Amino acid sequence: MKIFLKIFTLCMLGFALTAKAQEQSPEQLVQKITDDILASIKSDKQLAAGDKQKALKLAEEKVLPYIDFEESTRLAVGRAWAQATPEQKKRLVSEFRNMLVRTYSNAIEGYEGQTLKVLPSRGKQDQKDEATVRTQFVRAGGKPLPIEFQMHKAGPQWKVYDITVEGVSLVLTYRSEFDAVVKQEGIDGLIKRLTQKNTPAKIG
Repeated sequence: MKIFLKIFTLCMLGFALTAKAQEQSPEQLVQKITDDILASIKSDKQLAAGDKQKALKLAEEKVLPYIDFEESTRLAVGRAWAQATPEQKKRLVSEFRNMLVRTYSNAIEGYEGQTLKVLPSRGKQDQKDEATVRTQFVRAGGKPLPIEFQMHKAGPQWKVYDITVEGVSLVLTYRSEFDAVVKQEGIDGLIKRLTQKNTPAKIG
């Protein structure tokens, strides 16, 4: 899980949108912005070394606004989502978001020689609001890893709601874990577990 999430973190660096970038296709967006952000990390020694304050700031400003956390949380929670109250759903989304922020802040390190290569699209032409962006995570001296971004249009912007690494879905990986907690402790129990995991990451 740790390696999976570190790869996920690097990939998510590619979704810092600009007004001009919004006019691009999902594939163009991923390639251009990934290159820009990785260049920024390379030029900032503190960030590349794992400075958590800078990592959190980068995540909040340039990554997290372009992830559809509500959709990701809904898919990760699964059947229990329909049983949750509006307040519980709000808490679940908030804690799931905090968990990814925590993962992000612990994962920025050792990016030298690593990049993301976007592959030709195989999306269906009739699905204008859904897209799967196929990429390869390229590591120096390592075998390229196939990665797919599941994206959809949320208003005028493209947003990510799931990522698949070597056929393993991030959302489904969490779903099995969340299902087990909900069966034993209920929805409030899942919220409590997530809150406990996130507590060390809270600042100030």
